[in-house]
Amino acid sequence: MDNQMKRGLLDACVLASIKGAPSYGYQIIKDMKPYVEISESTLYPILRRLEAAGYLTVRSETHNGRVRKYYHILPAGMDRIRQFREEWRELTAVYRFITRPPDPPGDPPDSSDPAEEGERKA
Repeated sequence: MDNQMKRGLLDACVLASIKGAPSYGYQIIKDMKPYVEISESTLYPILRRLEAAGYLTVRSETHNGRVRKYYHILPAGMDRIRQFREEWRELTAVYRFITRPPDPPGDPPDSSDPAEEGERKA
């Protein structure tokens, strides 16, 4: 998979994992595990990048004598998830195009776009 595409997918997954409630690194990894494997060495740079982009905030809290960082999604992060969903719809349309069966030889491509139909008649 293309690195840029994978990066965008992982960013969206991390944001989705904290959209319901603030969470910390290890819990985010556990929550994502049924869907995608991610390591700490991959997760923490993503979290820093998402924070720098204004998609989430971080607060530190002591838990059992250790400092734990909790990540909380911001409205811009929720907007990014919505944007990702729209991009995904476009991507699935491209996927359907790429994986469609070939047209039979000699048949013109089928078009459901009336504008294209008018262009062919002109």
